[in-house]
Amino acid sequence: MMDDKQSFSYLFGSNAPYIEELYENFLNDPNSVDEHWKQYFTQLAAQPGAVERDVAHRPIQESFANLAKRKATAAVSGGMDFNLMQKQVSVLRLMSAYRIQGAGAAQLDPLKRRQATNIEALSPAYHGLTDADMAVQFRMGEGDFAGSDKLQLSELISKLKQTYCGHIGIEYMHISDSEERRWIRNRFETDLSTPKYNAEEKRRILKQITAAETLERYLHTKYVGQKRFSLEGGESTIAGLNYLIQNSGQDGVEEVIIGMAHRGRLNVLVNTLGKLPRDLFAEFEGKAEATLPSGDVKYHMGFSSDIATPHGPMHVSLAFNPSHLEIVNPVVEGSARARQRRYGANGQEAILPVLIHGDSAFIGLGVNQATFNLSKTRGYTTGGTIHIVINNQIGFTTSDVRDTRSTAYCTDIAKMVEAPILHVNGDDPEAVCYVMQVAMDYRKQFKKDVVIDLVCYRKLGHNEGDDPFLTQPMMYKAVSKHPGTRAIYAEKLVNEGVVTADEAECFIQEYRDALDKGEHVEQTRITDYQRKNLMDWSQYNGTEWDMPVDTSLPAADVKRLADKFTEAPENFQLHNTVKKVLENRKAMSVGEQPLDWGMAETLAYASLVTNGTGVRISGEDSGRGTFSHRHAVLHDQNREKSDAGAYIPLQHMADGQADFMVIDSILNEEAVLAYEYGFACSAPDKLTIWEAQFGDFANGAQVAIDQFITSGETKWGRLCGLTVLLPHGYDGQGPEHSSGRLERWLQLCSEHNIQVVMPSEAAQMFHMLRRQVLRPYRKPLIVFMSKRLLRFKDSMSPLSDVTEGSAFRPVIGDVEERDNSKVKRVIICAGQVYYDLAKARAERELVDDVAIVRLEQLYPFPYQEIKAELAKYSNAREVMWAQEEPRNQGAFYQIRHRIERVLEPSQTLTFAGRPTSASPAVGYMSKHVAQLKQLLDDALNFN
Repeated sequence: MMDDKQSFSYLFGSNAPYIEELYENFLNDPNSVDEHWKQYFTQLAAQPGAVERDVAHRPIQESFANLAKRKATAAVSGGMDFNLMQKQVSVLRLMSAYRIQGAGAAQLDPLKRRQATNIEALSPAYHGLTDADMAVQFRMGEGDFAGSDKLQLSELISKLKQTYCGHIGIEYMHISDSEERRWIRNRFETDLSTPKYNAEEKRRILKQITAAETLERYLHTKYVGQKRFSLEGGESTIAGLNYLIQNSGQDGVEEVIIGMAHRGRLNVLVNTLGKLPRDLFAEFEGKAEATLPSGDVKYHMGFSSDIATPHGPMHVSLAFNPSHLEIVNPVVEGSARARQRRYGANGQEAILPVLIHGDSAFIGLGVNQATFNLSKTRGYTTGGTIHIVINNQIGFTTSDVRDTRSTAYCTDIAKMVEAPILHVNGDDPEAVCYVMQVAMDYRKQFKKDVVIDLVCYRKLGHNEGDDPFLTQPMMYKAVSKHPGTRAIYAEKLVNEGVVTADEAECFIQEYRDALDKGEHVEQTRITDYQRKNLMDWSQYNGTEWDMPVDTSLPAADVKRLADKFTEAPENFQLHNTVKKVLENRKAMSVGEQPLDWGMAETLAYASLVTNGTGVRISGEDSGRGTFSHRHAVLHDQNREKSDAGAYIPLQHMADGQADFMVIDSILNEEAVLAYEYGFACSAPDKLTIWEAQFGDFANGAQVAIDQFITSGETKWGRLCGLTVLLPHGYDGQGPEHSSGRLERWLQLCSEHNIQVVMPSEAAQMFHMLRRQVLRPYRKPLIVFMSKRLLRFKDSMSPLSDVTEGSAFRPVIGDVEERDNSKVKRVIICAGQVYYDLAKARAERELVDDVAIVRLEQLYPFPYQEIKAELAKYSNAREVMWAQEEPRNQGAFYQIRHRIERVLEPSQTLTFAGRPTSASPAVGYMSKHVAQLKQLLDDALNFN
C-alpha cells in the first residue's frame, strides 16, 4: 500500500489512453485484466465519486485526474514496487504502440524502397525502458501471445516485431468494437503472424506463382506489344485468390463473385477460373467467334465456371467490367445480394463477394466511398466483402504519393467502416495466403468488410506499350534488378528442402508445354456440374418488346388487395395526411374516385407480390416518395421507427407472398444505380426499381448508364430488367429539377437495348410496371414520370382502365370526337405537355383543326401504332412534334427520323418547343411562363 504522499501522476498524461482502455475492459469484465489492476480498480470503484459502469471515457478520465489531484490513497497489490509498476505500464504502452503503429515499420515493400514511418513509439527508450530491463519479466494481458503469463522484455519485443513488423502489417486499432479488436489481436499474436504450411501446400503455392508468372511471360513474347495489363510483380494475387476459392467452402461458401479492373484480369481468367489458354490466344489473334453485336476487349470480359475444391464444387464468377475501373464494385455487390436472396436464410454465408482493386483507384474513385457506405445498410449489406488491393505503389502513371492521395495508405478509405486492414508483402505468397484465411474467418465471424493490401510492384508500364522509366526511373532501376516473386519463393523452398532447383524449373517447363497446346497443366474446372439455385435465362432470349401480355386485374382482386394495403395495425397512429391517402385509395378501389398515380403504382406492386413476383424499390426518398405520393411505409406518430413504429403494408398482403422491399438509400446515385443494375442482372424474376429523387440526379450516375445499363447486352450479352424512374417535367422549378435529360437516353438507344417511356395517365403506370415482369422480356425500362401529374385530376384513370384495359398503350390517340377529315395538323407529344396542349386547344376552339396523339413509348419506337393513328387524319398535311424541352434537348432530334419514316410523302414534320438553350430550363418563373405560352402559340397558331 502506498502512502497518501506518493503521487500517481504516472497514471495520467501520455499514459491516460492506455489506463482508460484497461479500466473499460475491467468494467466490461473484471477478470479480463491482470489481478493487480483488478484489485486497484475494485478499490477505485469504492472511492467517493468513482465512476459507474456505464459512464463514457471522458468521465472516466476526469475521475482519474481528480483522484490524482487529491493524491488520494490508492490500493495496489500488497508490496508492489512502485518503479516496477511504472515499468509495467511502460511495457503495456510499448505493446499498444506496436499494435497501433507497427505497420509503419513492417517489411512490406518487395523493392525495399519504402521508408519506415511513425516508428518513434516502437523504441523501448521512448517509453523509459532501458537495456537493464530486457531480462526482466513483465506480465501480459489475457490472450496476448498465446496466453503467456509473463515474458522477458527482450522476448516480448521479438514477438512484437515478428507479429507486427514482418511481412504483414496490421491496422485494427481504429475499430471501436473491443470484441473485434481482441479477435484480431489474439489471432495474429497467437500465430506471431507466421503461416504454417506443410510441404505439399507450399508446392501448390509455388505452382500457382509459377503459372501466374509464366503465362505473363509467354503472352509477352508471343503477342508482342499487345495490351494485356500484366500481373507481373503481383503474382501472389493468384495464389491468394486460389487459396480463398479452395478453402472458403469449409465455411459454407458456395459461390464467389469477383469484381476487378484490368490489371491481372487475363491471369485470373486462365489460372483461377480455368479459361482455356487456346480461347485466350484466339482473342489475341482476332480469331474468337463474334457472337455479340459489338463485343468487348478481352481484358473487360467476364467469365464463370465451377471449380473443384476439397469442400465440393465452387461456382466462381468474374463480372464484366468496362474501363471505368471501380464502377464494377457496386454491380458485384448488387449481384451478390440477389444471389443471396435465392439461397434464403444462409445466403450471406453461401455467396461471397470479392473485389480486387488498384491502389490509386481504390482511394481515388468516389464510388468506393459509396460502396463502403452501403456495406452495412439494411437494404444493401451482403454480409461482408473481401477486398484485395493490388498495390503496385505507382497507381496509373505517378509514383509520388503526394499526387495520388492525402492519406498515409491507399487503404485508409476503408477505415470509414472500421474494416481491418491487412498489409502484406507480395513477395511472400505464404503470408498472402495466411492473411486471406484471416480475412475469411473475420468475415464469417463479424459479417463485415475486410481489406488485404497486397504490396507489390508493376514490372512493366501501365500497359505493355508504356516505358515506365520515363516517369519513374529510380523505381524501375529497382524493378529491373528484382528477380521476381517466383524466383524468390522457389529459392526459399529449395533452402527448406521442399523442392529441388530442378523441380522448380520443371514447373515452368510443364506450364509452357501446356500453353503450347492451349491447355492447362492442372484442370480444376468442372464442365458437367449443375449447381443449385441456377437462374434460367433461356426463357428471356429472343423475345420482343411488343409480345402480347394481359396486365389487367379483375375488380374483385383490386378491392381485395386495396383492403389489405390500406390497413394499419391496431393502435397505430397515422398522420392525418396519410390517413386521408389510405381512405382515398380505398374509395378508388371500388370506383368511387379515379385512380391517382400512387394508387396505380401500389396496386401494381400488390398484385405482383401476391402472385409470387418480388418487388425491390430503392432511391433517396422511396418509402414516402419524393413528392409524397407513394407512402409505402407508414409511420406511427407516437413511436420511433425502431420500436415497431414503421409498417409496410405491402409486406403483409398474404401468407407466402413474394418479398417487397422499399429502401431509402444513401445519398448517392452512381453506386446505388450500379448496385441495382447488378441486382437486376441476377434477379430476372423480380421487379427491381431505382428511383431518382429528381430525374436530373441521374447525371451523377452517367457512367453506370453508359457502360452498363444501355450497353451491357451488346457488349457482354447481359440481359437486365432494371426499371429506372426519373421524375421529369417543366413546372418552373429551374434548371436542375425539370429535365431527366431525355435526349441523353434516346441518344443511347439502338438495337432494342432499352425501353424509354413517358406515360401520361395513371393506369399506364400500372400496366407498364406489370408488363415489365409479366412478359418474358428483360430490357431496362426508363420511365420519365411527371411530377405534376401525380395529383393532376385529368391524368387520373377510371377503375375500368385497370380492370378492362388489358395492356400498356405505346400510343394513345386523340380522344375527341370530330370529323377527322377536317383535321389540318396532327401534334405528336409525350408526357405532361399533352395537358397544356389540350387545354389551350379547347380554349382556342381548335378541336376540329388539331388532333393530339400521345407517344407514350419513345423507344423501341411503335411504328405501326403511330402509322395507324396518322392514317386517321388523311387530309392533315402537317405533323408536328411538340415538347416542353428546348429544341436542342428533349426527344426531337433523336426521334424525328423515326417519325419521318411513317409520314406520307405529302406530309411535313414541324416543331414546337422551347428555344435552344445551354441550360435544361430557366430559373425565372416569368420566363418559364412566357416560354410555355410561346410553345402553345407555335403549336396551335396557323399561318
